[in-house]
Amino acid sequence: MQTEKNNWRERSLYLIPVLGTVFYIWYILAATEDVVYTDYIRLINSYLPDVWDPKKFFVADIFTRMPVNYLERIINVVFFDYSTTFEMVLGALCTGAAALVLTGYCRRRRMGIFWYLSLMVVFFSLNKWEMITNGTGWCHFLAFAGFYLHFVIWDRVWERQTGAAHDPESEAALRQDARDRKLLKILPWLIILGTGGPYGAGYAAILILTYGFCFFLDRKKKGRPDYRHITYGLHVLAPMILYLISNAFAETEHAGATGRSILEVLADNWILFPKFLIKSFSSLVIGEEPLMELLTRMDRGMALCYLLGILVLAGYLLALWMQFSRRLYQISVFPLMLIFWGGCNHLLVLAARWIFENSDYGMSSRYALQYQVGILGIILTFGMAWKLWRTEASGEGRKKNLFPFWQRILAMAFCLVILAGNGYTTGMEIKKAPNREEYARGVREIALHYRDAPDDELESRMQYHHGPEKIRSALSILEEQKWNIFGGEE
Repeated sequence: MQTEKNNWRERSLYLIPVLGTVFYIWYILAATEDVVYTDYIRLINSYLPDVWDPKKFFVADIFTRMPVNYLERIINVVFFDYSTTFEMVLGALCTGAAALVLTGYCRRRRMGIFWYLSLMVVFFSLNKWEMITNGTGWCHFLAFAGFYLHFVIWDRVWERQTGAAHDPESEAALRQDARDRKLLKILPWLIILGTGGPYGAGYAAILILTYGFCFFLDRKKKGRPDYRHITYGLHVLAPMILYLISNAFAETEHAGATGRSILEVLADNWILFPKFLIKSFSSLVIGEEPLMELLTRMDRGMALCYLLGILVLAGYLLALWMQFSRRLYQISVFPLMLIFWGGCNHLLVLAARWIFENSDYGMSSRYALQYQVGILGIILTFGMAWKLWRTEASGEGRKKNLFPFWQRILAMAFCLVILAGNGYTTGMEIKKAPNREEYARGVREIALHYRDAPDDELESRMQYHHGPEKIRSALSILEEQKWNIFGGEE
């Protein structure tokens, strides 16, 4: 009876991702309108009205365009008259799918309820509002669900390989191992070439580093190399090379870039780079807009922003120290992968966005999806260490300070600060939902009267600064086809 009760409690954890997804969908409906703007202008001019045209699919930079978008675009046009709400809801559903993957991991690892709920609070925080309310980013949420799935599958394989798994030689375990190892070869091709886009670089880098790290650990332990690690690495490297070749043919738009070289910027304003990074770390506690509003009310300059950034960086360092001093990665490598992936994402955003020479740029909510993986890894690391201290350490182990009191205090304090900051951000974004919806109604109104709207107002409202003629071209396509905002017109 007790076992059945525990199983029911564990299965009930899956309700949390469902509730989080419902919350995201509610926010989308409360804060948005079904209207195209910003990135949609470029997409409409590039792919509509003939979504079936193979010439628009078989192009040199096909993989940078994330082929899964072509299928989704056909479905959207045929069944939903090119609805932005449909794509935003898809993004919410993909976020829910990723949360289910993390829930499965926490259930398998029997993670403490506090740490699991902390994970979900961060995961469904509205610090990502800019991505959530821009339907063009739905495939990025799908990509991250794939990333998490791949990492968790490798964690299962590594657990069996190190002998940490329960009964790794059973028939069921061997069948699962065979399936997992096939997926390790298949998933990178689907994810990197199908939906990964620019985010695939960090995903590929972390996988290759992880396979190399595990290869040497395994060789040291067993005295012989397991070349399957190299095989898995090649199955990541090959599609990544194809993506990079495809990306070489892509044409990008960078409105606002200064055009100066990195050497010029370093010589003139080297402090930009550390400020950019520290501010990007601070946005993981409180989102950019709520933080800037808070700083304005406090009249304390940027001191709080830098303090929060340093706090997050300290959390990274503490988690890494715990990982390597206690070799937690031998129990589960997944949290360590997330920590390095999060740090890698901060560096990738800096590498891509320093050209704007604005240290606030890295705080944008559009990057929270990338940044948050590091926080998830930190929380999981603290949860693993806490569980080890409470359930696996003997009395002697506790006396040896397996998880000293001061570390427990720091770990708990860090999580409470993250929870408070993300809770504050989410609360502020909920309050702003009516204002965002009102803004979207203004976008809808000017889009309906795009022919007569002043050029500067059209560009400003539509948040697209590459010429009013492109905006009018995109909206005329929708009007001719009676799609999106023009769908209800007679």
